[in-house]
Parts: sequence; structure tokens; C-alpha cells
Amino acid sequence: MKQFQYVQPATQQAVLEVINKPGTKIIAGGTNLVDLMKRGVTAPDKLVDINHLPLKNITVTPNGLYIGALALNSVVSENRQVVEKQPLLAMALRSGASPQLRNMATVGGNMMQRTRCGYFYDTAMPCNKRVSGSGCGAYEGVNRMHAIFGASSQCIAVHPSDMCVALAALDAVVIVAGKRGEHRVPFTEFHRLPGDHPEMDNNLAPGELIIGVEIPNNTLAKNSYYLKVRDRQSYAFALISVAAALDMKNDIIQSARLAMGGVAHKPWRLFDAEKSLVGKKASEESFQQAAQLAMQGAKAYGYNSFKLKLAPASITEALKHAAGLI
Repeated sequence: MKQFQYVQPATQQAVLEVINKPGTKIIAGGTNLVDLMKRGVTAPDKLVDINHLPLKNITVTPNGLYIGALALNSVVSENRQVVEKQPLLAMALRSGASPQLRNMATVGGNMMQRTRCGYFYDTAMPCNKRVSGSGCGAYEGVNRMHAIFGASSQCIAVHPSDMCVALAALDAVVIVAGKRGEHRVPFTEFHRLPGDHPEMDNNLAPGELIIGVEIPNNTLAKNSYYLKVRDRQSYAFALISVAAALDMKNDIIQSARLAMGGVAHKPWRLFDAEKSLVGKKASEESFQQAAQLAMQGAKAYGYNSFKLKLAPASITEALKHAAGLI
């Protein structure tokens, strides 16, 4: 590994003073960043440790549930307020990684993690995300894990997070701090599609710091389910994942929330499918119709063609679980 400087500024303001310098990376749990450094995918000149900042709180507010950026994934998944008020998030977190990694990984770090595409991690292979203009090895390569929505000729990688899929479905808001103060970003607008700049994973500007997320109050807790389809039961990234939540009166759907993982460069929210469910009876037929609507615009790249069938089947199953039909 390349030699680097390690610093631990005393305050949040001091952190903001240094993180906008080129070659600087923030480190908290380090569960992704350290791997990238070991493999030579990234080689920062300076690491800024933020673990001492007071950003671990989980608080119920008048507007919803606030979770600090340094709250550990394991702590959030077991927190009573999260489990009772936002069980979809708890389910998603428990399905991610391994217990050891969840004990180190933070909410902010989870949001900032990079793709697990094999071409991105292999420095001998072309990857526009790692080296701009070098090409996308996955486009015509081994792309079983890759995107079916929102991809471009520059990149077909997927975002790896389970937590982020749930937060996208729950209309979470990201609270970001910078030298000019704090601002709020809708979670569905935080991450980016690849377009012509796949090296840009999100819309966090240089010199900005995630300080927390807020999930607005909702009436979805009773009918929520997170489905993760993967090659093995633990420590595996999603082939397809679905965050499903319903607000139901008797068996009629008042509102719905749906998002998918393993299918795009960002958590993929299914707005049209959600709208199609409103006012309908919770049934396998209505769920299948919504799932087919969700697949509009999907495109496979060879080895991942199976996702075109697996995705709608997964949406239907997740909705049936959420509605209590299975």
C-alpha cells in the first residue's frame, strides 16, 4: 500500500476544513475503503478519521426518525425505535454483509460504499469507474451481477447496499454539512446513475460530510418486508433485492413503497408500480401487474438475462410477504 497521512481533527468544523483537499478520504469503519486500498483501487494521500464526532445518535423527532452517520449498522438494526417504527430498515440491515462487518460499518459509510463489480476491483481490467476512458470490461464480459436499469455504455455496475434500498423506499432524507452550513438531499437523489461519468457514485460535493439521515413518519411498519435473493444465505451481495411496504386499510392498499437493489447503479425506486397499487386489493394478481409495470425499460447484457424473470417474481413475492399473504 502507498504511504498515507492519518489525521483525526478534533471537531466537525476542523474535519470540513481538510476533507476538500485532493487525495483526501474520510474513514470511519473502513469496511470498504481499506479493501480498496489493499487492492490498489484507491490510494489516498490522507485519511481523515471521523469516529470521534458526535454522530452516533438515533433519535425520534417530531418529523420522524433521525439516525447519525456514525451509527453502526448492527446498532441501528437492533435499535428498538428502528425495529418498531421502521422495520423495513432493520430487515435490510440484518440481511447485509456479516455480523462482524455490521459491527464496524456505519450508516454514512454504507451510503458511500463503492460497487463490488469484479472489473472495478481488478486493476488489470478496463473500468471507466476506476480509470476514466479505459472502457467497461463488464459490458461484454462476465456480467451476471450487473444492472438491468439505468445503465450506460460507460458502466453497468450496481450499487451494493441493502440499507440504501430500504432508505430509498422510505423517502429518507440525507443531512449533509459543508462550509456553508447544512442542507438536505432526498435519498433518491443522493446516488447517481453512471451516464458519462461512472466515477461519480453520488452527488456529495467535495468538502461535504454526511452527518445523518432522517426517515419521515409513515404508517408502513405493519406491512413491510425486505427480500434479498442471493447465491448463498449469508455474506453475499444481492442478485435482486426488494424493499416493499404497504399502508393498508382492511385489504385495500392506501399507499405503497417499492425499491430494488442489485439492478442499477443506485437504489432503484419503482414509482410507477407504487402508484398502480393504490386503491387495489392486496392480491397476487395486483402484485404481478405492478411487477410487470416495474420492468418497463429493463435491459439485460447477456449473463444477467435471468434477472428479467427473477426481478418481477421477487417484487411479487416481497409484496405478498408485506401484505401477509404468505
